[in-house]
Amino acid sequence: MANTTGKMSRRTAALIWLLAAAIVIGGFIYFEQIAILYVVATLGIVALLLVVAFADLENIGRTDTQDTRT
Repeated sequence: MANTTGKMSRRTAALIWLLAAAIVIGGFIYFEQIAILYVVATLGIVALLLVVAFADLENIGRTDTQDTRT
């Protein structure tokens, strides 16, 4: 039986974050706060670039088990 301790799945959490971001962006556009929207977008891009910059991509191995050499 599935473990139902009140935790949301990753998909549900991602959809909630997406909905919240869409509401905030829509609110900025509706209330014509484009300058704040530019700042938020810039900070979002900086955060994304920092995540990519500090990602440890060197230690990620391939998970496929088939040998493609024939």
